[in-house]
Amino acid sequence: MQVKHTMADLTGFQPRHDSFVGVDSDGCVFDTMEIKQKQCFHGLIVSHWKLEAVEKPVRQAAEFVNLYSTWRGQNRFMALLQMFHLLADHPEIRRRGFPLPSVGGLQRFVAGGKLTEAALRGLMEQTGDPELALLYRWNLEVNAAIARTVKRIPPFPWAHKSLERIRRHSDAACVSQTPTEALVREWEENGLAGLIDLIAGQELGTKAEHLALATQGRYPAERVLMIGDAQGDRKAAESNGACFFPINPAHEDASWKRFFEEGYDRFLAGTFLGPYQDGLVREFESLLPDIPPWAGA
Repeated sequence: MQVKHTMADLTGFQPRHDSFVGVDSDGCVFDTMEIKQKQCFHGLIVSHWKLEAVEKPVRQAAEFVNLYSTWRGQNRFMALLQMFHLLADHPEIRRRGFPLPSVGGLQRFVAGGKLTEAALRGLMEQTGDPELALLYRWNLEVNAAIARTVKRIPPFPWAHKSLERIRRHSDAACVSQTPTEALVREWEENGLAGLIDLIAGQELGTKAEHLALATQGRYPAERVLMIGDAQGDRKAAESNGACFFPINPAHEDASWKRFFEEGYDRFLAGTFLGPYQDGLVREFESLLPDIPPWAGA
Protein backbone atom coordinates (compact mmCIF):
# COMPACT_ATOMS: atom_id res chain seq x y z
CA MET A 1 0.00 0.00 0.00
CA GLN A 2 1.31 3.45 -0.89
CA VAL A 3 0.77 5.78 2.04
CA LYS A 4 -1.10 9.00 1.16
CA HIS A 5 0.44 12.39 1.90
CA THR A 6 -1.21 15.20 -0.09
CA MET A 7 -3.74 17.79 1.06
CA ALA A 8 -6.44 16.08 -1.02
CA ASP A 9 -5.65 12.78 0.72
CA LEU A 10 -6.02 14.49 4.09
CA THR A 11 -9.24 16.37 3.42
CA GLY A 12 -10.82 13.48 1.51
CA PHE A 13 -9.83 10.72 3.89
CA GLN A 14 -12.31 7.84 4.03
CA PRO A 15 -12.45 5.98 7.37
CA ARG A 16 -12.23 2.20 7.65
CA HIS A 17 -12.70 2.11 11.45
CA ASP A 18 -14.62 4.06 14.07
CA SER A 19 -11.49 5.49 15.71
CA PHE A 20 -8.41 7.41 14.59
CA VAL A 21 -4.86 7.59 15.93
CA GLY A 22 -2.41 10.32 14.97
CA VAL A 23 1.21 9.73 15.87
CA ASP A 24 4.22 12.03 15.77
CA SER A 25 7.43 10.76 14.17
CA ASP A 26 10.73 12.28 15.36
CA GLY A 27 11.42 11.42 18.99
CA CYS A 28 8.16 9.53 19.21
CA VAL A 29 8.18 6.57 16.81
CA PHE A 30 11.87 7.02 15.90
CA ASP A 31 14.77 7.86 18.20
CA THR A 32 15.93 10.59 15.81
CA MET A 33 15.61 13.80 17.81
CA GLU A 34 19.11 13.82 19.28
CA ILE A 35 20.97 13.00 16.07
CA LYS A 36 18.95 15.41 13.92
CA GLN A 37 19.32 18.29 16.35
CA LYS A 38 22.90 17.82 17.49
CA GLN A 39 24.48 16.69 14.22
CA CYS A 40 22.36 18.57 11.66
CA PHE A 41 20.48 21.57 13.04
CA HIS A 42 22.82 23.02 15.65
CA GLY A 43 26.15 22.99 13.83
CA LEU A 44 24.51 24.69 10.87
CA ILE A 45 23.09 27.38 13.16
CA VAL A 46 26.63 28.09 14.34
CA SER A 47 28.12 28.24 10.83
CA HIS A 48 25.32 30.15 9.09
CA TRP A 49 24.99 32.87 11.73
CA LYS A 50 28.77 33.00 12.38
CA LEU A 51 28.49 32.04 16.03
CA GLU A 52 31.71 30.01 16.25
CA ALA A 53 33.06 32.17 19.08
CA VAL A 54 30.08 31.24 21.28
CA GLU A 55 29.37 27.73 20.03
CA LYS A 56 29.01 26.23 23.52
CA PRO A 57 26.16 28.50 24.73
CA VAL A 58 24.53 28.31 21.28
CA ARG A 59 24.43 24.52 21.51
CA GLN A 60 23.20 24.69 25.11
CA ALA A 61 20.33 26.96 24.12
CA ALA A 62 19.50 24.96 20.99
CA GLU A 63 19.50 21.65 22.87
CA PHE A 64 17.34 23.03 25.68
CA VAL A 65 14.74 24.45 23.30
CA ASN A 66 14.59 21.52 20.90
CA LEU A 67 15.13 18.55 23.22
CA TYR A 68 14.70 19.26 26.92
CA SER A 69 12.05 21.96 27.34
CA THR A 70 8.40 22.80 26.86
CA TRP A 71 9.33 23.95 23.31
CA ARG A 72 10.51 20.49 22.27
CA GLY A 73 9.11 19.41 18.91
CA GLN A 74 8.15 22.88 17.65
CA ASN A 75 8.33 23.85 14.01
CA ARG A 76 12.03 24.44 13.24
CA PHE A 77 11.58 28.16 12.54
CA MET A 78 9.70 28.79 15.79
CA ALA A 79 12.33 26.82 17.69
CA LEU A 80 15.15 28.80 16.08
CA LEU A 81 13.54 32.08 17.11
CA GLN A 82 13.01 30.82 20.66
CA MET A 83 16.66 29.74 20.80
CA PHE A 84 17.83 33.24 19.86
CA HIS A 85 15.50 34.75 22.50
CA LEU A 86 16.97 32.54 25.25
CA LEU A 87 20.51 32.99 23.99
CA ALA A 88 20.30 36.74 24.49
CA ASP A 89 20.03 36.16 28.26
CA HIS A 90 22.66 33.41 28.47
CA PRO A 91 25.29 34.42 31.06
CA GLU A 92 28.18 33.51 28.74
CA ILE A 93 26.81 35.80 26.01
CA ARG A 94 26.35 38.62 28.54
CA ARG A 95 29.84 38.18 30.06
CA ARG A 96 31.49 38.34 26.66
CA GLY A 97 29.29 41.11 25.34
CA PHE A 98 28.94 39.07 22.19
CA PRO A 99 26.72 40.80 19.58
CA LEU A 100 24.05 38.38 18.42
CA PRO A 101 22.84 38.67 14.81
CA SER A 102 19.60 40.39 13.88
CA VAL A 103 16.67 37.98 13.62
CA GLY A 104 14.03 40.50 12.58
CA GLY A 105 13.41 38.65 9.31
CA LEU A 106 12.94 35.37 11.14
CA GLN A 107 10.60 37.06 13.61
CA ARG A 108 8.45 38.52 10.83
CA PHE A 109 8.34 35.17 9.04
CA VAL A 110 7.24 33.31 12.18
CA ALA A 111 4.62 35.97 12.91
CA GLY A 112 3.13 35.33 9.48
CA GLY A 113 2.00 31.90 10.62
CA LYS A 114 2.61 29.73 7.55
CA LEU A 115 5.93 28.12 8.38
CA THR A 116 6.82 26.05 5.34
CA GLU A 117 9.77 26.08 2.95
CA ALA A 118 7.53 27.30 0.13
CA ALA A 119 6.21 30.17 2.26
CA LEU A 120 9.74 31.15 3.24
CA ARG A 121 10.90 31.10 -0.37
CA GLY A 122 7.94 33.22 -1.44
CA LEU A 123 8.54 35.84 1.26
CA MET A 124 12.27 35.89 0.52
CA GLU A 125 11.66 36.48 -3.19
CA GLN A 126 9.00 39.10 -2.49
CA THR A 127 11.07 41.14 -0.02
CA GLY A 128 14.67 40.45 -1.04
CA ASP A 129 15.48 40.33 2.67
CA PRO A 130 19.05 38.98 3.15
CA GLU A 131 18.08 37.59 6.58
CA LEU A 132 15.40 35.47 4.94
CA ALA A 133 17.88 34.35 2.26
CA LEU A 134 20.21 33.17 5.05
CA LEU A 135 17.34 31.39 6.79
CA TYR A 136 16.35 29.72 3.53
CA ARG A 137 19.89 28.48 2.91
CA TRP A 138 20.07 27.13 6.47
CA ASN A 139 16.77 25.30 6.00
CA LEU A 140 17.93 23.67 2.75
CA GLU A 141 21.25 22.60 4.24
CA VAL A 142 19.54 21.14 7.31
CA ASN A 143 17.35 19.02 5.05
CA ALA A 144 20.37 17.87 3.06
CA ALA A 145 22.32 17.05 6.23
CA ILE A 146 19.42 14.99 7.58
CA ALA A 147 19.16 13.07 4.31
CA ARG A 148 22.90 12.27 4.50
CA THR A 149 23.11 11.55 8.21
CA VAL A 150 19.87 10.09 9.54
CA LYS A 151 19.66 6.62 8.06
CA ARG A 152 18.64 3.18 9.23
CA ILE A 153 17.40 4.35 12.62
CA PRO A 154 14.72 1.84 13.62
CA PRO A 155 11.54 2.63 15.53
CA PHE A 156 11.29 2.07 19.27
CA PRO A 157 10.40 -1.66 19.57
CA TRP A 158 7.14 -1.11 21.46
CA ALA A 159 6.21 1.62 18.97
CA HIS A 160 6.41 -0.89 16.12
CA LYS A 161 4.32 -3.41 18.05
CA SER A 162 1.79 -0.70 18.92
CA LEU A 163 1.44 0.46 15.32
CA GLU A 164 0.79 -3.11 14.23
CA ARG A 165 -1.97 -3.34 16.82
CA ILE A 166 -3.42 0.06 15.98
CA ARG A 167 -3.63 -0.95 12.33
CA ARG A 168 -6.08 -3.71 13.23
CA HIS A 169 -8.54 -1.51 15.13
CA SER A 170 -8.11 2.17 14.13
CA ASP A 171 -7.32 4.40 11.19
CA ALA A 172 -3.90 5.97 11.64
CA ALA A 173 -1.72 8.82 10.40
CA CYS A 174 1.72 10.24 10.94
CA VAL A 175 1.17 13.82 12.15
CA SER A 176 4.39 15.84 12.13
CA GLN A 177 6.12 19.17 11.52
CA THR A 178 8.97 17.43 9.70
CA PRO A 179 9.08 17.95 5.91
CA THR A 180 7.06 15.26 4.14
CA GLU A 181 9.98 13.99 2.05
CA ALA A 182 11.94 13.03 5.18
CA LEU A 183 8.88 11.42 6.79
CA VAL A 184 8.10 9.28 3.76
CA ARG A 185 11.73 8.20 3.51
CA GLU A 186 12.00 7.23 7.19
CA TRP A 187 8.68 5.39 7.39
CA GLU A 188 9.30 3.51 4.14
CA GLU A 189 12.90 2.49 4.87
CA ASN A 190 11.74 0.98 8.17
CA GLY A 191 8.82 -0.87 6.61
CA LEU A 192 6.23 1.06 8.63
CA ALA A 193 4.41 2.92 5.86
CA GLY A 194 1.95 0.07 5.47
CA LEU A 195 0.83 0.49 9.08
CA ILE A 196 -0.63 3.97 8.56
CA ASP A 197 -3.07 5.53 6.12
CA LEU A 198 -1.65 9.05 5.88
CA ILE A 199 1.54 11.03 6.30
CA ALA A 200 0.89 14.69 7.13
CA GLY A 201 4.07 16.76 7.19
CA GLN A 202 5.05 20.40 7.56
CA GLU A 203 3.68 21.36 4.15
CA LEU A 204 0.09 20.43 5.07
CA GLY A 205 -0.20 22.75 8.07
CA THR A 206 0.10 22.43 11.82
CA LYS A 207 -0.52 19.26 13.78
CA ALA A 208 -3.81 20.66 15.03
CA GLU A 209 -4.84 21.35 11.43
CA HIS A 210 -3.81 17.85 10.37
CA LEU A 211 -6.02 16.27 13.02
CA ALA A 212 -8.94 18.55 12.23
CA LEU A 213 -8.80 17.95 8.47
CA ALA A 214 -8.51 14.18 8.83
CA THR A 215 -11.05 13.60 11.61
CA GLN A 216 -13.71 16.29 11.98
CA GLY A 217 -17.07 15.03 10.78
CA ARG A 218 -15.72 11.48 10.61
CA TYR A 219 -15.18 10.45 14.23
CA PRO A 220 -16.47 11.61 17.62
CA ALA A 221 -13.71 13.63 19.32
CA GLU A 222 -13.28 11.03 22.06
CA ARG A 223 -12.54 8.42 19.37
CA VAL A 224 -9.50 10.40 18.19
CA LEU A 225 -6.12 9.91 19.88
CA MET A 226 -2.85 11.80 19.40
CA ILE A 227 0.42 10.16 20.47
CA GLY A 228 3.42 12.44 20.82
CA ASP A 229 6.50 13.49 22.74
CA ALA A 230 6.03 17.27 22.76
CA GLN A 231 3.65 19.93 24.02
CA GLY A 232 2.65 20.69 20.43
CA ASP A 233 1.20 17.18 20.22
CA ARG A 234 -0.77 17.70 23.42
CA LYS A 235 -2.06 21.07 22.24
CA ALA A 236 -3.07 19.61 18.86
CA ALA A 237 -5.13 16.97 20.64
CA GLU A 238 -6.61 19.50 23.06
CA SER A 239 -7.66 21.89 20.30
CA ASN A 240 -9.60 19.05 18.65
CA GLY A 241 -11.11 17.68 21.87
CA ALA A 242 -9.12 14.48 21.28
CA CYS A 243 -7.31 12.15 23.65
CA PHE A 244 -3.55 12.51 24.18
CA PHE A 245 -1.05 9.82 25.10
CA PRO A 246 2.44 11.19 25.86
CA ILE A 247 5.69 9.49 24.94
CA ASN A 248 7.91 10.80 27.71
CA PRO A 249 11.33 12.11 26.58
CA ALA A 250 14.15 9.84 27.83
CA HIS A 251 11.52 7.22 28.77
CA GLU A 252 10.23 6.34 25.31
CA ASP A 253 10.43 2.55 25.62
CA ALA A 254 8.54 2.53 28.92
CA SER A 255 5.91 4.92 27.52
CA TRP A 256 5.26 2.80 24.44
CA LYS A 257 5.10 -0.36 26.56
CA ARG A 258 2.49 1.33 28.78
CA PHE A 259 0.54 2.36 25.70
CA PHE A 260 0.62 -1.18 24.29
CA GLU A 261 -0.34 -2.83 27.59
CA GLU A 262 -2.97 -0.39 28.89
CA GLY A 263 -3.31 2.95 27.11
CA TYR A 264 -4.67 1.73 23.80
CA ASP A 265 -7.13 -0.60 25.54
CA ARG A 266 -8.46 2.33 27.56
CA PHE A 267 -8.83 4.42 24.43
CA LEU A 268 -10.79 1.70 22.65
CA ALA A 269 -12.92 1.08 25.75
CA GLY A 270 -13.76 4.78 26.22
CA THR A 271 -12.09 5.04 29.65
CA PHE A 272 -9.07 7.11 28.60
CA LEU A 273 -10.25 10.68 29.22
CA GLY A 274 -10.41 11.94 32.79
CA PRO A 275 -8.18 10.75 35.64
CA TYR A 276 -6.13 8.37 33.49
CA GLN A 277 -5.14 10.95 30.87
CA ASP A 278 -4.71 13.66 33.52
CA GLY A 279 -2.13 11.54 35.34
CA LEU A 280 -0.22 10.87 32.14
CA VAL A 281 -0.13 14.57 31.27
CA ARG A 282 1.08 15.62 34.73
CA GLU A 283 4.00 13.20 34.49
CA PHE A 284 4.76 14.34 30.94
CA GLU A 285 4.72 18.06 31.72
CA SER A 286 7.05 17.60 34.70
CA LEU A 287 9.75 16.52 32.22
CA LEU A 288 9.52 19.65 30.03
CA PRO A 289 10.52 22.83 31.91
CA ASP A 290 10.34 26.35 30.52
CA ILE A 291 13.23 27.78 32.58
CA PRO A 292 16.71 26.96 31.23
CA PRO A 293 19.30 25.54 33.64
CA TRP A 294 21.52 28.60 33.26
CA ALA A 295 18.81 31.08 34.30
CA GLY A 296 19.97 33.31 37.14
CA ALA A 297 23.60 32.27 36.75
